[in-house]
Amino acid sequence: MRLLELLLPSTLETLYMVSISILFTIIIGLPLGVLLVVTEETTILPNKFINTILSWIVNIGRSVPFVILMIAVTPFTRFIVGTSIGTNAAIVPLIFASIPFFARIVESALKELPPGIIEAAHAMGTPPKLIILRVMIPEALSQLILGTTITLIAQIGYSAMAGIIGGGGLGDLAIRFGYQRSQNDVLFASVLVLICLVMLIQFCGNKLSNYYNKK
Repeated sequence: MRLLELLLPSTLETLYMVSISILFTIIIGLPLGVLLVVTEETTILPNKFINTILSWIVNIGRSVPFVILMIAVTPFTRFIVGTSIGTNAAIVPLIFASIPFFARIVESALKELPPGIIEAAHAMGTPPKLIILRVMIPEALSQLILGTTITLIAQIGYSAMAGIIGGGGLGDLAIRFGYQRSQNDVLFASVLVLICLVMLIQFCGNKLSNYYNKK
């Protein structure tokens, strides 16, 4: 009973962190990934300068280990949420870590589209905005869903690491009770719940991706 009382709020905290962070990751990361594709020299909005700058930003963001990133964005985290510890504070580095990761996934998904589809739409005089919204994203939707699934799973791992700085969630529970107090049952239960969350997200993501792929 006591174990359940510990696991339930920590699981809800993890789900809260991941839900908010994936929302902002998609809002920012999806347009960023699209821009990485459409600003290349051979695409619909070629702009080498913008493409180079965005690529550098994404590469730098992806190269910083999450533990270091949590510390590096601490001043910004305090400015946004008023504190550098707790569940809300952990969301900020989660978003920073996920955006470049997701942007590259979006870029990869869009680059797998047959060039003829985009060229045909462009030849018909379709504006670039409509090509992106009505051709590129719908055609790549199945892969984008898989990419979102991968990002969600990565965020669960990141959220567990956020427990190092008291970020809340299952990672924090495993560290405070399982490791520091040597309560192995709490540690193993926390890991088991994390595994179940990952498997559930992967299952749902695969089903949803297959559904849109068949359409």
